[in-house]
Amino acid sequence: MKILLAAAVLLTGSVDAGGDMGRNAGGTVAGAAGGAVVTTDAGAVRGKVSGDVRIFSGIRYATAARWEAPKPAAPWTGVKDATKPGSPCPQVGADYAKITSEDEDCLFLNVTTPARRGTKRPVMVWIHGDGAVGAGHYSDTRTLAREGGAVVVTINYRLGVFGGFGYPGLRNSGTFGLQDQQEALRWVRRNAAAFGGDPGNVTVFGVSYGASAIGGHLTSPGAEGLFHKAVLQSGEAMMDMPAGSMLPGLPAAPYMLWRSTAEVEETGKVFAAQLGCAGLDCLRKLPVKKILAVPQIMNAFQGLAYGNEVLPEVPAKSIAAGRFHRVPVLAGATKDEHRLFAAMRGKISYPDVLKETFGERAGAVAKEYPLERYGHPSVAWGAVMTDRLWAVSTHAQNTALAKRVPVYAYEFADRDAPMFLDVPADFDLGAYHAGDLPYLFPGEKEKLSPAQWKLSGQMVAYWTNFARTGDPNGKGLPAWPRLGKGGTLSLEPGKIRPIDYAAGHRLDFWN
Repeated sequence: MKILLAAAVLLTGSVDAGGDMGRNAGGTVAGAAGGAVVTTDAGAVRGKVSGDVRIFSGIRYATAARWEAPKPAAPWTGVKDATKPGSPCPQVGADYAKITSEDEDCLFLNVTTPARRGTKRPVMVWIHGDGAVGAGHYSDTRTLAREGGAVVVTINYRLGVFGGFGYPGLRNSGTFGLQDQQEALRWVRRNAAAFGGDPGNVTVFGVSYGASAIGGHLTSPGAEGLFHKAVLQSGEAMMDMPAGSMLPGLPAAPYMLWRSTAEVEETGKVFAAQLGCAGLDCLRKLPVKKILAVPQIMNAFQGLAYGNEVLPEVPAKSIAAGRFHRVPVLAGATKDEHRLFAAMRGKISYPDVLKETFGERAGAVAKEYPLERYGHPSVAWGAVMTDRLWAVSTHAQNTALAKRVPVYAYEFADRDAPMFLDVPADFDLGAYHAGDLPYLFPGEKEKLSPAQWKLSGQMVAYWTNFARTGDPNGKGLPAWPRLGKGGTLSLEPGKIRPIDYAAGHRLDFWN
């Protein structure tokens, strides 16, 4: 249980990089004039026109009983209003995200498309981060549609205990959120053309928990053919967890996020007892409010379960062995991933944390990462764990993928990126976890400098070029080599260039 809660701490920093924090709440268009009607396979919907884009919000893509597989939405007659987001899935929120919901009728999606009519546009499906907090409509996708010419879809999926619960006898325990995401992709395949998109050119992209989910979809039999390109931003598809790396006293674990079906079902039995239930019938009848009132129940089920029909094998092993869907990949991380989590951990003794995590090797790590170089214990610890946790796994993931498919690797390196999370720190958080998202989902009031706005435009172009062709390169952009034919691309205002990622993060030392 402690291991699961540590993984939850890791994932909490990633809730849509301001999209899910209300910064970029562009899903609803206040005061937009005019309208737009599109006929989906289930019925017609009316959205709104906002300048150069059309926005359709709160389209029901599926329904699902508690801990059962989702089913496509039932057809309707007439024209349904699609100008307001649907309800977020049940959640209790967090200090950094004041979002609450008790509504299990929550499987909605949102579509943003260029206002000018067109066909065969690339389709981008966004899977938001965290796994226990958030909803699709909090991410502002207008720039990707307007500047990149993409049809952008954001989705709600079941979170926490409602998306990842396991119990003996429950079919596909711990995968309900993943199943929702695949059902949304099936909706996209059926309906993309109605919004001007190409159902044969779908890119799935996500951050942190969302990127980890994409790591699952890359290996899931049910996801085959549902997407044609993948973007993983600060994902943990191949990440382990050394002892004490996230919180003091936690033992090592082979995977940060993946859990066996047996493990998730044992966890389910523990929480069922706390809820006073001895079986699924009792659990399914409980009010949402009563379930959400159990401490840590949402975070405890953020993991993704394997050893079932949805994920037969742990994705980390599948990817390493080359057992994944053959699609081009764009993937990377930020330069200072772990500083955010060092701040969330609070005050530390640098020698003590090194000793707990590395034991007899603590001295060697201290020599490689001397405290005096960083000037602050948490900055030093952030550097150690950025390299050991994030860089090791990111490099392993990208290298494994690049053996069989085109991979474009990046590192977001803007240490002056605007902060959107309320995480107190007495040190510079640098290019923190998910700090790249304000550049991909910029709102009208984004606090970016002129140089940062330029970087934002370049990143939007890279991402949408990749969605269009499988290659992020384009006119006027610094060249981005494929991994194996060049280095990882460093993204920094005025300094976009290939770098030696392995050398920069001391991977020779760690490996």
